[in-house]
Amino acid sequence: MAPHAGIFFQGDRLTFVAITGRKSLECFSVETGENAGALLKAELDARRLRCRRVRIALERSLVTVKVLELPPVVGGSRQQMLRFEVERHVPFVADDALFDSADLPTTRDGPLRVLIAAGERKLLDRALRLLVESKLKATSFTPACHDLARLLGRGVKARRAVWAHRSGSAVDLVFLAGGELHLSRSVAVEDGEALAAEVNASLRLLRWTACDAVWISGDEAPALLGSSALATLGAPVSTPPYTSAASALVAQLPADQPGVGLLALATAVGRRRPILNLLPEGMRPFLVTPAQVATLVMVIATAGLGVASVALEGHRDRRYVRDLDAAARALEPEVQTVQQTASELSQKKRLLAAIATAEDRALRALPLMRELAEILPADAWLSTLNVDAKSLELTGQASTASQLIPLLEISPWLERVEFTSPVTRGRDKEQFRIKAAWEATASGPPPAITPERPPTGRPPAPPRPRAPGAGPGTDRPPGKGS
Repeated sequence: MAPHAGIFFQGDRLTFVAITGRKSLECFSVETGENAGALLKAELDARRLRCRRVRIALERSLVTVKVLELPPVVGGSRQQMLRFEVERHVPFVADDALFDSADLPTTRDGPLRVLIAAGERKLLDRALRLLVESKLKATSFTPACHDLARLLGRGVKARRAVWAHRSGSAVDLVFLAGGELHLSRSVAVEDGEALAAEVNASLRLLRWTACDAVWISGDEAPALLGSSALATLGAPVSTPPYTSAASALVAQLPADQPGVGLLALATAVGRRRPILNLLPEGMRPFLVTPAQVATLVMVIATAGLGVASVALEGHRDRRYVRDLDAAARALEPEVQTVQQTASELSQKKRLLAAIATAEDRALRALPLMRELAEILPADAWLSTLNVDAKSLELTGQASTASQLIPLLEISPWLERVEFTSPVTRGRDKEQFRIKAAWEATASGPPPAITPERPPTGRPPAPPRPRAPGAGPGTDRPPGKGS
């Protein structure tokens, strides 16, 4: 992991601070002469510091910081008005100025209060030239004292605090409210009485009636802490309430220059997005804003919910299909039984239909033969009887074949009785072949009826003539061939 690094420019020297792994500190100073870039690279190589990005900070005296009151404006008008105000307050050409602004708390009906910082572009150009040989890239360009608040804990209860930090002959005054920067000044004071006067003047500029705490740090801090003049501010005077991690880092700073070292340390641990960053927009690294993070989280959460919803729906569908498969497998024996029963029922229905059709269309041989036995004389013998749905054909022998025609005509079921071939004479019998059609109203062969019950709609058959030689009551079949 690359260390956090910061460079603080003061006069003709720069102080480099890098926070490496396990909270160890590297701190060194280099003269800002012609070979400053090479010296900086040599120090980094000697200490094996692989830094890629670095924060740059300036003395507070080189930057103009003002609180401006503006009418409510929006869009491009605000930037134009800020540039106009910068031209009024900076001692150099406004076209060469780098500036940034931050809004301060305002009342509902009051003017817009803006904290603005401006510095010369040539200061940034000089710093960037020193970074070329070391291949370092600047991430911010701020007054060093503005980053001192990063050394404080989030649990600092002071609502309004004044931090006085001495570095060399100048004292940087930083005014914090709720841990946020509201104003900074650079003053030249020698003792606590002059410092108290400057603090009171700044409080009036901020329209603060009092402050809750006064913190002293940097060079000759013990002398200022012991000054009775600061007690007139009506707030406790003490060293800054550093966090435990910051206290460990402060303890590693060189003891000969505590003021410069602390400002360089504050630069190294500064915010990723400083409140007032003089680095041009095009040179700032891309950083995700909290709003972008919230939007990204919402997008990811929405996408996750969508994927989870689809997955859950798919899981439900699969579970439903599994339940259906299980239910189908449980019902499979019953389904097979029902299918088998339906198959058997269908077969039986087809069998019954075939039987019914056969019964409707079948030729009832026994009633026919009984009818013929009653009609034909006793000396007639049948050798062949062919019956179909339209007619019947008789082949046989009889003493007198011609007598068979009127006998068969008497039958209520037969009509158009005729010989189909000439009658021939055998030894003692005549051989015949007779064909007869069914009566049109009979619709086929006679049903199974008894002599006592003729077919419905038919008159009783007339008495059947008996063959010659046959006595009364004689009743026998037509012969062997019947």
